[in-house]
Amino acid sequence: MIDTSKLVAEVANETTVEQSVLTLVSNMAANEAALSSQLAAAIAANDPVALAAVQTAIDSSVATLQANDAALASAVTANTPAAPVTPSAATPSAKS
Repeated sequence: MIDTSKLVAEVANETTVEQSVLTLVSNMAANEAALSSQLAAAIAANDPVALAAVQTAIDSSVATLQANDAALASAVTANTPAAPVTPSAATPSAKS
């Protein structure tokens, strides 16, 4: 009998990871939209305290994105198989 339990578990795990990435991207877009609104309001009010708060939030977002980039890059690298080695073409020997 064929045991598909490992395949089913891996598909579930992959789906969870993919959903997490989609959630991250969606949240990132919403966060950036909120920051844009906050910045516009701070500029319109000419409020240096609000501008500083937006700058702090932007810096925090950048740090989070950099950490996520590094984690994602590491995961992709760790789970990407090495390219197969192809044998070099053999040089035919000359016959005299």
